[in-house]
Amino acid sequence: MLTAITGINWGDEGKGRMVDLLCETQDIVVRYQGGNNAGHTVVNPRGKFILNLLPSGILRPEVVNVMGAGMVIDLAHLCGEIGRLQEKGVQITPDNLKISDRAVICMPWHVQQDCLEEDRLGDAKFGSTRRGISPVYGDKYMKKALRMGDLLDKGYLAQRLETILPWKNLQLEGMYGAAPMSTAEAMEWLHTYGSRLVPFVCDTGSYLDSAAAAGKRILFEAQLGALRDIDFGIYPYTSSSPTIAAYAPIGAGIPGRRLGCSVGVMKAYSTCVGEGPFVCEWSGEEAERLREAGGEYGAATGRPRRVGPFDVPASRYGVRLQGADELALTKLDVLSGWESIPVCTAYEIDGKQTTEFPSGSALLRAKPVYTSLPGWNCGISRCRRWEDLPKAAQDYVRFLEQQVGGSIRYVSVGAEREACIRRY
Repeated sequence: MLTAITGINWGDEGKGRMVDLLCETQDIVVRYQGGNNAGHTVVNPRGKFILNLLPSGILRPEVVNVMGAGMVIDLAHLCGEIGRLQEKGVQITPDNLKISDRAVICMPWHVQQDCLEEDRLGDAKFGSTRRGISPVYGDKYMKKALRMGDLLDKGYLAQRLETILPWKNLQLEGMYGAAPMSTAEAMEWLHTYGSRLVPFVCDTGSYLDSAAAAGKRILFEAQLGALRDIDFGIYPYTSSSPTIAAYAPIGAGIPGRRLGCSVGVMKAYSTCVGEGPFVCEWSGEEAERLREAGGEYGAATGRPRRVGPFDVPASRYGVRLQGADELALTKLDVLSGWESIPVCTAYEIDGKQTTEFPSGSALLRAKPVYTSLPGWNCGISRCRRWEDLPKAAQDYVRFLEQQVGGSIRYVSVGAEREACIRRY
């Protein structure tokens, strides 16, 4: 059985906590795209963990974790992340962590270029995390990137570097007036961090294909959400990789395999980190109240998240993109203090209402149309059964379910592993 857990909206929906919960019945967890430009927060009996690159299944010792071919990996960041977890007693060995030899290496010059370009753009910036993601994916498709497998052959690595680095220095010096990077500096960086990761590098595609053939249960973990997908998101304010479930087998390294189930995760209200259109955005005291109640600060960057009511057109679009067979609704408990809860059920664009999620300039002109639902005005964080929830909370969940056209199976009422209600 191959299952994907993906984001329905702009990211930060709570995918990490759902992977941590659901991988109790899984054999393998695979990250299949993205880099360290987003964070998955997991709270379990061992403590609170923020993971940027490692799959969230790394916190369960019986689960094998795979970093797939579709990822871009900052070697220094990954070494640091592994070290922090090991300091907390998490065992990480080549038996429970495998890194694809086809995954691309995010080099220091990619981070430098990302920062320089955001600074050059000024007020027109994309809201990048400044971690090199766009430049490294660009170089991947220019066929001018290094891959994890290159670390296994120092001679070949040096040849690739001699081909790539002069071209990259032309960009850094010519476009930005930045200092070039020397081959010696690059090789030293690659050796310092790459040597620690070499034991984990292998042909993960072959490993996963054999596991799938043997009937192993494989869970694919996405980064960010449908609205940040490079093809179908709010372009150009997107990530640089495909965030949708259909890409999971491809990014994992087993493109010939098919998903059996897609689980989409969405929050009980809307949040967004970074630039770009966000129709339901609140500001002022109302926004600050919701942000503080939900602890809405980016796990990767610490930036305050933009917040607002649940957005039906955006979520319905995300459910369709992800082909979600089941849905998980997170942070329902955050809304417990509201007497009345607004939900955006449509957009008004140029005087006309629509329930469809538009693209391009039409999205920039969209205004929210709200429907108000009664709140429950009491704490629900200790509820563990559907029947324990107040009727108003149940009605809110059913309303969202009907509006987005998907079945909400999981309802999260807290950050802890056990604070999740399974409806059926």
